[in-house]
Amino acid sequence: MKQINIFRIVTLIAVGMASVADATFFTNGIKIGEVDQNSAIIWTRLARDTEFNMQGHMFVEYEIDTGKKNQDGTPDFDIGSRYPDGATLEDMAFSLPGAKGEVRLTYWPKGKMNEVVEKNWISVDPNRDFTTQIKLTNLTPGTEYKIAMTGRKQGGKTASMVTGKFKTAPPIDDVKDVTFTVVTCHDFNRRDDLVNGHRIYPSMARIVKPDFMVHAGDIEYYDKPNPWARNQELARYKWNRIFALPYQVDFYRQFATYFIKDDHDTLRNDAWPGQTYGDLTWEQGLAIYREQVPMGKKTYRTVRWGKDLQIWMVEGRDYRSPNTMPDGPEKTIWGKEQKAWLFKSFSESDATFRILISPTPIVGPDRTTKNDNHANAGFTYEGNEVREFLGSQKNAFVLCGDRHWQYASVDLKTGVREYAAGAGSDSHAGGFKQSLRTEAHKYLQIKGGFLSVSVKRKQDTPVISLTHYDIDGNLQHRESFAAE
Repeated sequence: MKQINIFRIVTLIAVGMASVADATFFTNGIKIGEVDQNSAIIWTRLARDTEFNMQGHMFVEYEIDTGKKNQDGTPDFDIGSRYPDGATLEDMAFSLPGAKGEVRLTYWPKGKMNEVVEKNWISVDPNRDFTTQIKLTNLTPGTEYKIAMTGRKQGGKTASMVTGKFKTAPPIDDVKDVTFTVVTCHDFNRRDDLVNGHRIYPSMARIVKPDFMVHAGDIEYYDKPNPWARNQELARYKWNRIFALPYQVDFYRQFATYFIKDDHDTLRNDAWPGQTYGDLTWEQGLAIYREQVPMGKKTYRTVRWGKDLQIWMVEGRDYRSPNTMPDGPEKTIWGKEQKAWLFKSFSESDATFRILISPTPIVGPDRTTKNDNHANAGFTYEGNEVREFLGSQKNAFVLCGDRHWQYASVDLKTGVREYAAGAGSDSHAGGFKQSLRTEAHKYLQIKGGFLSVSVKRKQDTPVISLTHYDIDGNLQHRESFAAE
């Protein structure tokens, strides 16, 4: 049954109403990110239509001669996507053209309409896919805020509106219960509800009601078909398409999210700086990511949520060495500056529980055929360095994205505990099997879902619980630990 979604019944504000044809719409909703005690960033995009193109053409695949040779000397071919003859991007199924215009953000603490703040109108940027990001400052810690975003044509009268809400982090010395979720690995073509999107989103909203969420990377897949996004236009098309799905739109307007990127949403599988994917350059991939999510100056950062929880989110693509480089002290995924920042800030924190969230595994175990993360042989030197550091820290945990299966594992040498969220749908799960289970695995399921983490006090003792759920919110596995 088709879900009735607030963003398909676009609210029109009667400010000297013109016609719907003159309006702009928040079909991609809003994203609320980088929330701390006193600030947040609100992202939005103006679209021409109230929903993506439901009647458009399908992409045509074709072979591309890469100019390289296979081991047997035959020409190497790749696959690309093009429009049917005479068609443009707007004619394609699920396309969602942007629209020029301006937006105005209004926000206030829940229940305090006397404290409404109304920002000035600001134009969306056609050169950045008709998006804009608005930073809020001087917010009150530990407070739920309501927001309303209004849009219109430049200087026009017709407007549309999207509403939302989010919580700021509590003061760093406050004892507060905190719950958050982690997801990874989304692909439009592997969504499990063809009309509404990924089922994990209403499951998280209904069952967990997190204070915030972390998207641990592979937000979309440029290098997967329908289409193969080998240029900027098609990369943006994929972002617009997946974030116009009703489940996604409804969730992201209500829950603050910290975004982490990985390889498929930067360029292509196992990518490193300087590479290209068709006509899509590394620099364009970095710029599109920053364009499509709320993001501050650095893509690695740490946030404190009260006395008992601090999270660190690392950047796994921008500073890495080529995967083909011989392993050793100079080969890195994080880079010297980021690694020094992490080790110093992590060890100096007085938060009860400290959690590292990585877009790729650190413990694994992973497949021996992979060579892209700290759990792989190709990064053994830095992987050992990272695991030894984390193993020396009390009440420390690792959460990771990237793997298309759920697991909880313990490094047999250092005792580091790692939890993988699992892919965003069951159809996206795979790449591992139960026969590969090792002594390190405390839980293993080849299925999609999400991870939930809660920190609470029980008789004044801080306790952390890490829970795997399936796509419909059924509990699969839970581990709880009292603070040492």
